Amino acid sequence: MSDERPTFEPLPEDWDRALCVVAHPDDLEFGAAAAVARWTGQGKGVVYCMVTSGEAGIDGMHPDECRTVREAEQVESARVVGVSTVEFLGQPDGIVEYGVALRRLLAEVIRRHRPEVVITGNFRDTWGGSGLNQADHIAVGRAVLDAARDAGNRWIFPEQLSSSLEPWGGVRAVWAAGSPESRHAVDTTETFDRGVESLEAHRAYIDGLGWENWDPREFLEGMARQTGQSLGSAFAAPFEVYSLGWGG
Repeated sequence: MSDERPTFEPLPEDWDRALCVVAHPDDLEFGAAAAVARWTGQGKGVVYCMVTSGEAGIDGMHPDECRTVREAEQVESARVVGVSTVEFLGQPDGIVEYGVALRRLLAEVIRRHRPEVVITGNFRDTWGGSGLNQADHIAVGRAVLDAARDAGNRWIFPEQLSSSLEPWGGVRAVWAAGSPESRHAVDTTETFDRGVESLEAHRAYIDGLGWENWDPREFLEGMARQTGQSLGSAFAAPFEVYSLGWGG
Protein backbone atom coordinates (compact mmCIF):
# COMPACT_ATOMS: atom_id res chain seq x y z
CA MET A 1 0.00 0.00 0.00
CA SER A 2 1.35 3.41 -0.95
CA ASP A 3 1.87 5.92 1.88
CA GLU A 4 1.95 8.87 -0.49
CA ARG A 5 -0.17 11.81 0.61
CA PRO A 6 -1.93 14.18 -1.77
CA THR A 7 -0.09 17.37 -2.60
CA PHE A 8 -2.25 20.35 -1.71
CA GLU A 9 -2.46 23.57 -3.69
CA PRO A 10 -2.60 26.84 -1.71
CA LEU A 11 -6.02 28.46 -1.58
CA PRO A 12 -6.30 31.83 -3.33
CA GLU A 13 -6.35 34.81 -1.00
CA ASP A 14 -7.19 37.57 -3.48
CA TRP A 15 -10.60 38.20 -1.94
CA ASP A 16 -12.02 40.47 0.75
CA ARG A 17 -15.29 38.95 2.04
CA ALA A 18 -16.18 35.42 3.15
CA LEU A 19 -19.32 33.92 4.63
CA CYS A 20 -19.05 30.74 6.69
CA VAL A 21 -22.26 28.67 6.79
CA VAL A 22 -22.29 25.50 8.87
CA ALA A 23 -24.85 23.36 10.66
CA HIS A 24 -23.75 23.75 14.29
CA PRO A 25 -21.71 25.79 16.73
CA ASP A 26 -18.26 24.09 16.89
CA ASP A 27 -18.30 22.86 13.26
CA LEU A 28 -15.80 25.50 12.13
CA GLU A 29 -13.61 25.02 15.17
CA PHE A 30 -12.77 21.42 14.31
CA GLY A 31 -10.08 22.53 11.86
CA ALA A 32 -11.11 25.65 9.94
CA ALA A 33 -10.96 28.31 12.67
CA ALA A 34 -7.20 28.71 12.43
CA ALA A 35 -7.63 29.54 8.72
CA VAL A 36 -10.28 32.11 9.62
CA ALA A 37 -7.84 33.69 12.08
CA ARG A 38 -5.26 33.97 9.29
CA TRP A 39 -7.76 35.70 7.01
CA THR A 40 -9.11 38.15 9.56
CA GLY A 41 -5.49 38.95 10.38
CA GLN A 42 -5.06 39.96 6.75
CA GLY A 43 -7.94 42.40 7.12
CA LYS A 44 -10.52 40.26 5.34
CA GLY A 45 -14.13 40.35 6.48
CA VAL A 46 -15.55 37.03 7.66
CA VAL A 47 -19.11 36.41 8.88
CA TYR A 48 -20.33 33.27 10.65
CA CYS A 49 -23.79 31.79 10.09
CA MET A 50 -25.01 28.81 12.13
CA VAL A 51 -28.03 27.03 10.65
CA THR A 52 -28.90 25.55 14.06
CA SER A 53 -27.87 26.45 17.59
CA GLY A 54 -26.68 22.94 18.38
CA GLU A 55 -29.38 22.61 21.01
CA ALA A 56 -29.54 18.81 20.70
CA GLY A 57 -25.81 18.41 21.12
CA ILE A 58 -25.44 17.85 24.88
CA ASP A 59 -27.21 14.79 26.23
CA GLY A 60 -27.37 16.01 29.82
CA MET A 61 -28.69 19.49 29.05
CA HIS A 62 -32.23 20.41 27.97
CA PRO A 63 -32.32 21.96 24.48
CA ASP A 64 -33.72 25.26 25.78
CA GLU A 65 -30.73 25.71 28.10
CA CYS A 66 -28.29 24.17 25.64
CA ARG A 67 -29.25 26.64 22.91
CA THR A 68 -28.31 29.62 25.08
CA VAL A 69 -25.04 28.06 26.23
CA ARG A 70 -23.91 26.99 22.78
CA GLU A 71 -24.76 30.30 21.12
CA ALA A 72 -22.71 32.12 23.76
CA GLU A 73 -19.80 29.72 23.29
CA GLN A 74 -19.90 30.23 19.53
CA VAL A 75 -19.90 34.02 19.82
CA GLU A 76 -16.84 33.84 22.09
CA SER A 77 -15.17 31.26 19.83
CA ALA A 78 -15.68 33.56 16.83
CA ARG A 79 -14.27 36.54 18.74
CA VAL A 80 -11.05 34.62 19.37
CA VAL A 81 -10.39 34.39 15.61
CA GLY A 82 -11.47 37.93 14.77
CA VAL A 83 -15.10 37.38 13.73
CA SER A 84 -17.60 39.81 15.23
CA THR A 85 -20.77 38.86 13.33
CA VAL A 86 -22.39 35.51 14.18
CA GLU A 87 -25.92 34.73 12.98
CA PHE A 88 -28.12 31.86 14.15
CA LEU A 89 -30.89 30.80 11.79
CA GLY A 90 -32.80 28.78 14.37
CA GLN A 91 -33.36 25.60 12.39
CA PRO A 92 -33.94 22.40 14.43
CA ASP A 93 -30.72 20.68 15.41
CA GLY A 94 -30.37 17.10 14.23
CA ILE A 95 -33.20 17.11 11.71
CA VAL A 96 -32.17 19.77 9.18
CA GLU A 97 -33.63 18.88 5.80
CA TYR A 98 -32.04 19.58 2.45
CA GLY A 99 -34.51 21.16 0.06
CA VAL A 100 -35.99 24.34 -1.36
CA ALA A 101 -36.82 25.82 2.05
CA LEU A 102 -33.21 25.59 3.20
CA ARG A 103 -31.90 26.88 -0.12
CA ARG A 104 -34.25 29.86 0.17
CA LEU A 105 -33.05 30.63 3.70
CA LEU A 106 -29.38 30.48 2.75
CA ALA A 107 -29.81 32.41 -0.50
CA GLU A 108 -31.19 35.29 1.56
CA VAL A 109 -28.15 35.21 3.84
CA ILE A 110 -25.79 35.21 0.87
CA ARG A 111 -27.67 38.08 -0.78
CA ARG A 112 -27.38 40.14 2.40
CA HIS A 113 -23.69 39.56 3.03
CA ARG A 114 -22.51 39.45 -0.62
CA PRO A 115 -19.43 37.25 -0.07
CA GLU A 116 -16.83 36.37 -2.65
CA VAL A 117 -16.16 33.02 -0.97
CA VAL A 118 -18.63 30.85 0.93
CA ILE A 119 -17.14 28.37 3.38
CA THR A 120 -18.97 25.35 4.73
CA GLY A 121 -18.03 22.03 6.29
CA ASN A 122 -17.50 18.62 4.78
CA PHE A 123 -20.73 17.33 3.27
CA ARG A 124 -19.43 14.08 1.85
CA ASP A 125 -21.02 10.91 3.24
CA THR A 126 -17.94 10.17 5.34
CA TRP A 127 -14.84 11.83 6.76
CA GLY A 128 -12.79 9.39 4.72
CA GLY A 129 -12.73 5.68 5.38
CA SER A 130 -15.59 4.44 7.54
CA GLY A 131 -16.23 7.58 9.62
CA LEU A 132 -19.87 8.42 8.83
CA ASN A 133 -20.75 12.10 8.50
CA GLN A 134 -23.77 13.67 10.22
CA ALA A 135 -27.02 14.25 8.33
CA ASP A 136 -27.11 17.95 9.26
CA HIS A 137 -23.63 18.51 7.79
CA ILE A 138 -24.64 16.84 4.53
CA ALA A 139 -27.92 18.73 4.21
CA VAL A 140 -26.39 22.12 4.98
CA GLY A 141 -23.38 21.70 2.71
CA ARG A 142 -25.49 20.64 -0.26
CA ALA A 143 -27.87 23.55 0.32
CA VAL A 144 -24.96 26.00 0.60
CA LEU A 145 -23.64 24.88 -2.77
CA ASP A 146 -27.03 25.37 -4.41
CA ALA A 147 -27.84 28.62 -2.58
CA ALA A 148 -24.56 30.17 -3.72
CA ARG A 149 -25.87 29.85 -7.27
CA ASP A 150 -29.49 30.62 -6.42
CA ALA A 151 -28.46 33.95 -4.88
CA GLY A 152 -27.34 35.31 -8.24
CA ASN A 153 -30.53 34.46 -10.14
CA ARG A 154 -33.21 37.11 -9.73
CA TRP A 155 -35.90 34.65 -10.82
CA ILE A 156 -35.13 32.25 -7.98
CA PHE A 157 -36.70 33.37 -4.69
CA PRO A 158 -37.67 36.74 -6.23
CA GLU A 159 -39.89 37.51 -3.23
CA GLN A 160 -36.69 38.30 -1.30
CA LEU A 161 -35.66 41.10 -3.61
CA SER A 162 -36.26 44.74 -2.78
CA SER A 163 -34.52 48.07 -2.96
CA SER A 164 -32.24 46.90 -0.14
CA LEU A 165 -31.71 43.29 -1.24
CA GLU A 166 -30.53 42.44 -4.73
CA PRO A 167 -29.30 39.29 -6.46
CA TRP A 168 -25.70 38.45 -5.69
CA GLY A 169 -23.76 36.52 -8.29
CA GLY A 170 -20.36 37.38 -6.89
CA VAL A 171 -19.64 34.09 -5.13
CA ARG A 172 -16.54 32.75 -6.85
CA ALA A 173 -16.36 29.43 -5.03
CA VAL A 174 -17.63 27.33 -2.15
CA TRP A 175 -14.93 25.82 0.06
CA ALA A 176 -15.74 22.72 2.14
CA ALA A 177 -13.46 22.47 5.15
CA GLY A 178 -12.23 19.06 6.20
CA SER A 179 -13.53 17.21 3.16
CA PRO A 180 -11.80 13.88 2.48
CA GLU A 181 -11.65 15.03 -1.15
CA SER A 182 -9.70 18.19 -0.30
CA ARG A 183 -7.01 19.18 -2.78
CA HIS A 184 -6.38 22.69 -1.48
CA ALA A 185 -5.14 23.96 1.86
CA VAL A 186 -4.11 27.09 3.72
CA ASP A 187 -1.05 27.52 5.93
CA THR A 188 -2.22 27.93 9.53
CA THR A 189 1.17 27.73 11.23
CA GLU A 190 1.06 31.28 12.59
CA THR A 191 -2.58 31.10 13.72
CA PHE A 192 -2.78 27.52 14.93
CA ASP A 193 -2.85 28.49 18.62
CA ARG A 194 -5.82 30.77 18.05
CA GLY A 195 -7.62 27.91 16.35
CA VAL A 196 -7.03 25.76 19.42
CA GLU A 197 -8.28 28.52 21.71
CA SER A 198 -11.35 28.89 19.52
CA LEU A 199 -12.21 25.21 19.92
CA GLU A 200 -11.53 25.34 23.65
CA ALA A 201 -14.18 28.05 23.94
CA HIS A 202 -16.77 25.30 23.36
CA ARG A 203 -16.11 23.97 26.84
CA ALA A 204 -19.66 22.94 27.75
CA TYR A 205 -20.01 21.04 24.48
CA ILE A 206 -16.64 19.31 24.83
CA ASP A 207 -17.37 18.32 28.43
CA GLY A 208 -20.83 17.09 27.38
CA LEU A 209 -19.32 14.70 24.84
CA GLY A 210 -17.76 12.71 27.65
CA TRP A 211 -14.59 11.93 25.72
CA GLU A 212 -12.21 10.92 28.48
CA ASN A 213 -8.79 12.61 28.30
CA TRP A 214 -9.63 14.19 24.93
CA ASP A 215 -7.33 17.11 24.22
CA PRO A 216 -8.36 19.78 21.66
CA ARG A 217 -4.77 20.75 20.88
CA GLU A 218 -3.67 17.19 20.32
CA PHE A 219 -6.66 16.50 18.08
CA LEU A 220 -6.19 19.60 15.93
CA GLU A 221 -2.44 19.21 15.77
CA GLY A 222 -2.64 15.71 14.31
CA MET A 223 -4.88 16.80 11.46
CA ALA A 224 -3.13 20.12 10.82
CA ARG A 225 0.35 18.62 10.83
CA GLN A 226 -0.57 15.93 8.29
CA THR A 227 -2.09 18.51 5.94
CA GLY A 228 0.82 20.86 6.48
CA GLN A 229 3.30 18.20 5.41
CA SER A 230 1.54 17.99 2.04
CA LEU A 231 1.42 21.78 1.69
CA GLY A 232 5.00 22.37 2.80
CA SER A 233 4.23 24.06 6.11
CA ALA A 234 4.13 23.07 9.76
CA PHE A 235 0.33 23.25 10.00
CA ALA A 236 -2.45 23.68 7.44
CA ALA A 237 -6.22 23.33 7.04
CA PRO A 238 -7.64 21.34 4.08
CA PHE A 239 -10.53 22.41 1.84
CA GLU A 240 -12.39 20.98 -1.13
CA VAL A 241 -13.00 23.71 -3.72
CA TYR A 242 -16.19 24.01 -5.77
CA SER A 243 -15.77 26.71 -8.40
CA LEU A 244 -18.86 28.61 -9.50
CA GLY A 245 -17.21 30.06 -12.56
CA TRP A 246 -17.71 28.69 -16.04
CA GLY A 247 -15.29 25.88 -16.77
CA GLY A 248 -14.03 25.83 -13.16
